[in-house]
Amino acid sequence: MSRLRQFLFCLLLLAFSLNARAAETNLLVWHRTIDRVDADVRGLKLPQLLQQISTETGWRIYVEPGAARVASAKFKNLSPGDALKMLLGDLNFALVPQTNAAPRLYVFTTKMENATRLVGRAKIETAKHVSNELLVKLKPGANIDALAKLLGAKVTGRFDKLGIYRLQFTDASATDAALGQLQNNSDVADVDYNYYFDQPPPVQALSSASMPAVNLQLSPPGSSGRVIVGLIDTAVQPLDGSLENFLLKQISVAGDASANNADLTHGTAMAETILRALGISSNGSTSAQILPVDVYGPNANTTSWDVANGVMQAVNNGATVLNLSLGGSGDSSILDDVIQQAIADGIPVFAAAGNQPVSTPTYPAAIPGVIAVTAEEKGQIAAYANYGNFVDLAAPDSTVAYLGNQPWFVEGTSVSTAYMTGMAAGAKGTTAAGWSQIETALQQKFAVPSK
Repeated sequence: MSRLRQFLFCLLLLAFSLNARAAETNLLVWHRTIDRVDADVRGLKLPQLLQQISTETGWRIYVEPGAARVASAKFKNLSPGDALKMLLGDLNFALVPQTNAAPRLYVFTTKMENATRLVGRAKIETAKHVSNELLVKLKPGANIDALAKLLGAKVTGRFDKLGIYRLQFTDASATDAALGQLQNNSDVADVDYNYYFDQPPPVQALSSASMPAVNLQLSPPGSSGRVIVGLIDTAVQPLDGSLENFLLKQISVAGDASANNADLTHGTAMAETILRALGISSNGSTSAQILPVDVYGPNANTTSWDVANGVMQAVNNGATVLNLSLGGSGDSSILDDVIQQAIADGIPVFAAAGNQPVSTPTYPAAIPGVIAVTAEEKGQIAAYANYGNFVDLAAPDSTVAYLGNQPWFVEGTSVSTAYMTGMAAGAKGTTAAGWSQIETALQQKFAVPSK
């Protein structure tokens, strides 16, 4: 397998110029991979400061009602503990690790038990959400039906095992009012909007292509065990020839997709990209298979709830690695919980960084622990691709997929993500290496260039 050359960040200067004014007085960067913090904040009030910390770290932050602070600090390369001391000043704080969830940060003036108010994450203004729905995570023993009745809401989805529920309200005003009530309810562990994820861009039909169709043989699982890729995407169509053997029975969580087999679906393109990468990393023979999970159905977009449902369905049906070649600007803390639970269970998650030339985080790629993949083209970050501190890998950005012997050109960070998932799955199926070793190897071969 050939090694890619080191890439250059050609778009960072543009991003910095677009965000110069905000950076002058409101810079907070949490470098998760090296556990260091940079900041330049001036006159930042405590609620906004804690929102930014939660957004950067993925922590659940609880603050004592009445606590106040106006932060002004400038530093680079501090440890998280020292950074918090600089940012929080005279306020007390405690960072408490959690077994199967993100750490919790308690900020208080008297004692930790009084830090009861959950801090919501800073939301990107352009994030779109379902206007009359909320997603809620309850603490053990709480009753969702009684809570919904109290709020005048309808429970339209439930994951009782995880205590996560989907609530529907009469209108947007009722939804926003309920959000405020739930954020201060002692039975609620977390609450958030139900964000939209747009359907990935369409693929392009070709009259001919020099890249041949995927040629891959299905082999029995080796000593390292069975590898199943959970493909969270649009519907996957029947594949050509023997490639169909690599597809397990599709799961649909958002209704049946439209019966149009004339155009290649995004899910089918990602499945073939994964298989092509599997062929490269396993020398043409692999036992790895794909479990397609359709989270779009016949709809133009999907939501945080459906993606979370898709992740759980994939995990519950045996997926050992997940591919999410989708994304949006809405950071759903409920989806974060579900994905981080999968990661805690030892399941690596690959997600697309996004197809915009900005450093703004895309979700779920920017969720802590997720392996975010951007696109490489001719030795540098593709002109259209996202970059920034949340990105972990850079991989080839285009491929050709086939449906009924018709070639289709596919491009974007979606392709890059599927390629990395396939490479990882192939390595897992043919070696005794653990996922962490495989991820380290990928970071060496497909490293994102420094500035």
